Amino acid sequence: MTEVKQERIDVARIRAHSEEMDRTRAVPQNLLDYLIEEKLFKLFVPEQLGGRMLGLPEALSVFRHVSHSDGNAGWLTTIGSGGGMFVPNMTEDTAHELFSPASAVIAGSGFPAGTAVPAEGGYRVSGEWKYCSGAPYASMFTANCTIEGTDTIRSMTLMPDQVEVLGDWNAFGLRATGSHSIRVTDAFVPENRTFSIFEQQNAFSGPVHSFPFVAFSVASFTAVCLGIADHFYEEARSLAEEKWPGADRQAFVLGELEQHEREHGKQAASFESNVRDAWTRHLAGEAMTAEEEQHLIRTAKTAAGTARSGVQSAIRHFGMDAVMEQSPLNRIWRDLSTAAQHTFLLPEPAGS
Repeated sequence: MTEVKQERIDVARIRAHSEEMDRTRAVPQNLLDYLIEEKLFKLFVPEQLGGRMLGLPEALSVFRHVSHSDGNAGWLTTIGSGGGMFVPNMTEDTAHELFSPASAVIAGSGFPAGTAVPAEGGYRVSGEWKYCSGAPYASMFTANCTIEGTDTIRSMTLMPDQVEVLGDWNAFGLRATGSHSIRVTDAFVPENRTFSIFEQQNAFSGPVHSFPFVAFSVASFTAVCLGIADHFYEEARSLAEEKWPGADRQAFVLGELEQHEREHGKQAASFESNVRDAWTRHLAGEAMTAEEEQHLIRTAKTAAGTARSGVQSAIRHFGMDAVMEQSPLNRIWRDLSTAAQHTFLLPEPAGS
């Protein structure tokens, strides 16, 4: 497996677009070109199809470091790469056709919000799905549908000309992720562009494709939160040093930041250690037990929750600098607050 080295992430190049992305709610083409050039949407795509096929710990490191550069870029890298998890579920010819282009990237939804009516050679598909990050530039869309008259759920692969992007993503953070709803009306999807996530149809899979999917997803979104929090503490220290040079207030705020960042680092290290241990066992062919999976998920959620709560507490020390939308600190805080609201990161009921 090829490893993306940490130093490959061009932080300055990504951050040069942060203010623009937040203001325009869009990813500029030259940044999109960079993400494609570095194959950051193809971390779980095999090398035969132009991907990198990373292991889980290496990919989580990429997610964290890109998110440290900018939350929008990190989120889109994570979501875009996640689409590569479907490569083994497609037929070999379809996987070649859809994933070989350099700009290949999936947007879509796993919620079965559509209906597929059997037709000669495939299905007629209609439905509406929310939160399809990357919709403005996706080369394909995947959407889960219930087959009419059955309880069977099947994934449909749709082309951009079959999809209406509704442009309704109006969140206060991660504004440029294009996480819009999509609508499909009576579109024909041939059988070879449908698949089940429970069925492997080719030999393109790597170890990551057989890792428990929920644990994979929770870990991925946790890495995004960790990276955005890293950026927050970096920006907050810089602002404190600039705002209160040599003053008692500076020493106090830096001390508070150090305390929060220390706990952030502790929980992040615990999460990453747990992932490495789970990945080592996975590579050795050991099946993850339900208890082990829940432990990994709890460790991830604790790390993500600590990132969010620490930043939420720390930002209180910066007064009006924290509430002005054009402030980098405010933007980072909004991005983290939005990322941490993902369903996979919500706190669990006590005793679960």
